Amino acid sequence: MSIAVTGATGQLGGLVVEDLLRRGVAPDHIIATGRDTDRLTDLAERGVQVRRADFADSGTLTEAFKGARKVLLVSTTDVGERLGNHTRAIDAARDCGAELIVYTSTLNARTAGMLLADAHLKTEHHLRDSGVPFVVLRNGWYLENYTSQVPLFLQTGVVPGSAGAGRVSAASRRDYAEAAAAVLTSEGHAGSVYELGGDDAFTLTELAAALSRASGQKVVYTDLPAAEYRRALLDAGLPAELAEVLADSDLGLKRGDLFTDSADLRRLTGRPTTSLTDALTEALTGALAS
Repeated sequence: MSIAVTGATGQLGGLVVEDLLRRGVAPDHIIATGRDTDRLTDLAERGVQVRRADFADSGTLTEAFKGARKVLLVSTTDVGERLGNHTRAIDAARDCGAELIVYTSTLNARTAGMLLADAHLKTEHHLRDSGVPFVVLRNGWYLENYTSQVPLFLQTGVVPGSAGAGRVSAASRRDYAEAAAAVLTSEGHAGSVYELGGDDAFTLTELAAALSRASGQKVVYTDLPAAEYRRALLDAGLPAELAEVLADSDLGLKRGDLFTDSADLRRLTGRPTTSLTDALTEALTGALAS
């Protein structure tokens, strides 16, 4: 059984490969793909098959997926090119005879009104129409979306956003990676759509309070109009498209688009999801060590 993982050079894809190895999948039964295979040298040295896959080039995708029984399609980050990238990858996996395609979508893709959800939902439709057995992993927000900003939050004393009192069911990349690896290494998942999120949802006000407790510094949440939050993101140096998506996603958070009471993630991993407190503690430890 060969399993191909796209985006193995990225954070989520890389964690999935590591968890497959931890679960005992033979290295030569794993195909780690990425656009820059030089970044996969460590995996190659451990016996993992390393292949180049450029989502803009169908030929490289076909070569990358040859011999793969299962393909994990980790959604790409370029919002404007996402649907085209995913369509080419699904078609290549189908043409190579894949028996299962697992796709990382976004939480509540069918009902969410966020800009991010549109390409994900269209990808899900294309996947269903491909004729290949599939699993959809609707991943919620990453805890790392917040913990990566801990140094800035502490420097300014502010968590900015436009989420109001909306609750986000965030979990760690490690949680989502383990769920993907569990699906790839067990049977009975074909046709399933899993809504994945953390056990304990929180508001951004609660995030600021938790960071205050963990750090001993006062941090508050400041709720901004979406346009003002977008401007703050632009002023911080983010590209215009990303700033637009993040501001829009906060409005989605406010509506409940990033909340779920599903226990799918806990069931797939067989353990509680990473807590906000643990994630913040880890982030603070890392910040002090750097």
